[in-house]
Amino acid sequence: MADTNSVHKKGGKITMSENKSIGVLTSGGDAPGMNAALRAVVRTGIYHGNTLFGIKRGYQGMIEGEIQQLTRSSVSNIIKYGGTVMQTARSAEFLTKEGREKAFKNLKRFGIDNLIVIGGDGSFRGLHEFIHEFPVQGIGVPGTIDNDLYGTDFTIGFDTAVNTGLEAIDKIRDTASSHSRLFIIEVMGRTSGYIALYTGIGGGAEEILIPEAPMDIQKLCTKLDTDHKRGKQSSIIVVTEGEETGGALEIKADIEKVINWDIKVSILGHLQRGGDPSAFDRVLASRLGYEAVLATMNNQSDKMVGIVNKIVTLTPLEETWSKKKVLDLTYLTMNEVLAAQPAPSISLTC
Repeated sequence: MADTNSVHKKGGKITMSENKSIGVLTSGGDAPGMNAALRAVVRTGIYHGNTLFGIKRGYQGMIEGEIQQLTRSSVSNIIKYGGTVMQTARSAEFLTKEGREKAFKNLKRFGIDNLIVIGGDGSFRGLHEFIHEFPVQGIGVPGTIDNDLYGTDFTIGFDTAVNTGLEAIDKIRDTASSHSRLFIIEVMGRTSGYIALYTGIGGGAEEILIPEAPMDIQKLCTKLDTDHKRGKQSSIIVVTEGEETGGALEIKADIEKVINWDIKVSILGHLQRGGDPSAFDRVLASRLGYEAVLATMNNQSDKMVGIVNKIVTLTPLEETWSKKKVLDLTYLTMNEVLAAQPAPSISLTC
């Protein structure tokens, strides 16, 4: 990895290539904070004398020529909004060579030779393929609630998604306690348990099920049954949608075979994608958008800008999905300790 600030210096001043034509788009699943990143890209680019173009509806919009020049006022007051004002789309056509050729012709028509793509691993795979086929430079900005990209500690939208899930768990906890129920709450995360782990710990969940540490369903049932017989009246289980034993509905069916408990399921789903971005996501998105422009002006390409241990880094796009981002399972062990149900004390009388 390399620091994006490692640009050429002359006479103590940073010198970078200006007057670039930069296209920016949001792609894949939306994430709170994408608008803040878009704002930072546009305003940083214009400040340094570049021409900025917005590409609507991601790669599909690039294929269909939905491109327009942006000014500073084009991104006024969007920092506080969730979703993406540029909209996003999944593009099957961009997966074909013919589709990518159409996209390149449209970029040439507007004189665009640099791309900044705000999205996740699927978006980065598309960018990687595209810039290896055509004379275009490209930088990725990690925008995904899953927080599953290698090369950055946090991705744009993750913090907001966790807080949205946490708010839901706090409310569900009230009704779980009132009715002595076991609630299974399913959060988003196809192959990554970051959202479930952080949401579960923050919400005081008794169990957290994630792909990185699969739990034997029989072991889970035995533990729940033991706790229930010891007098525990309510419990919360947080499960990632991609957990290998199944989602919330499958786990509910398995538990019901063993435990006589009133079990309810709540699937948060796309609720976690929406809402105004948190302060953390707004700041993170602004920094990454700013750094993406600096990297572009420094003629960097085929890399993602991220922050690791508070240091701005550039990671080759291919590594963002080919290398595994390691989740610290100490947090899972910690939660097991914090949620442990003590055995009942035995009083001896003479």
